[in-house]
Amino acid sequence: MNSATSKILGFILMICMLTSLFSIIYHMNDQKYKTETAILAEADDSVSFKAVYIRNEEVVSYGGNGVVSYCVSDGGKLGKGSVIAEIYADESQIDIKQKIDALNNQLEIINKIQNPGTVESAQPANLAPLIEEKYKNIINERETGNFDNISAERDELAVLLSTYQLVTDSGIDLTSRVSELNSQIAKLQASETVPLDSIVSDKSAYFVSYADGYEDKFTMDKLSSLTPELINSVKDSGPVEDGNIIGKLIDGYEWYAAGVIDNRNAQFSIDEDVTLKFQSTSDTVEGTVYDIRDTKVPGESIVIIKCDELTYDLVQHRTERIEMIKGEYEGIKVSRKAIRFKDVEETVVDEETGKETRQLVNCKGVYVKLGEQINFKKLDVIYEGSNYVLSSLNAGNDYVSLYDDIVVEGVDADGN
Repeated sequence: MNSATSKILGFILMICMLTSLFSIIYHMNDQKYKTETAILAEADDSVSFKAVYIRNEEVVSYGGNGVVSYCVSDGGKLGKGSVIAEIYADESQIDIKQKIDALNNQLEIINKIQNPGTVESAQPANLAPLIEEKYKNIINERETGNFDNISAERDELAVLLSTYQLVTDSGIDLTSRVSELNSQIAKLQASETVPLDSIVSDKSAYFVSYADGYEDKFTMDKLSSLTPELINSVKDSGPVEDGNIIGKLIDGYEWYAAGVIDNRNAQFSIDEDVTLKFQSTSDTVEGTVYDIRDTKVPGESIVIIKCDELTYDLVQHRTERIEMIKGEYEGIKVSRKAIRFKDVEETVVDEETGKETRQLVNCKGVYVKLGEQINFKKLDVIYEGSNYVLSSLNAGNDYVSLYDDIVVEGVDADGN
């Protein structure tokens, strides 16, 4: 190869390198397209509103003298003939009963610890993570306000800690502690007196230890007469001041939550299953939309949800804010300003004959930037928000995928 040829080839190579370098610099600074990365997101189809709880309730009263000792907790189930409460002459007898219950609880814990099966199967390596988990549960219950669960969690933690100590130190003997507890219980029982009176349930029902004055206003036979004004007037005022009221019986397990929502887009419909979240508790309850009625205000509707699960927290309130959830979704988040429509040739199946044909179908999708190319990808929309949609995951190669660079500015309906 002569020198002239070498010079020509060198010149051509230099031109190619300069062209490539110019192209890289140009595209690095090209602001023609604005893109957003397709990311995973979650959303729920829900509405929040002030709810009023509606139950068939019967107030229980006692006109005699004495102090009340309840035999069932709020939200507890009573059978016909079950004792609701006992009446004593003074507080001292209630104090004795509480002390006996506390000592019996300690005995029960020791019996669990001394159970041969518990000791034989327990190993320090297995108990340690269980103790840590139980401790975390107690912290979580405290942080979420579920104080009623803390007592049970605390007792289980005591069993685990004591079992661990018993397994690691064979010299521990709980016999003397059992004898001491039995002696204390016997002494207290000797000073117990017979209650002056007992209040008995005349039917199967759930019990609540207070009345709020709405028992006659919000019953199931008045569901059709509910108005926005009546619902909005309700206050969670707590117990009424009446020394004769022992509490109330809730008839059956069904109850209703009623409120006023904006349903102009027909977001919810009758017989639809929903999930309720509450302001007062982390628990959720499944329900069914029982009725939806339009009001005099355009777009405003009364919604009534039927439920069949009662808990301690739910019977402590007459009204509170709740969230009604229709569905929960997970998908690829796409901005509405990136959505375009394009005619795409697809295989269409005739429902009557089953015959397949290729046709142009107008599809909803987005333009995706891949290197220097702009390609159209379809959307499989599973949820629509105010300024975005969620497209389903793994819908196929022709659909938008996670981490695609979606063009939100710089491309028209034709992809130009």
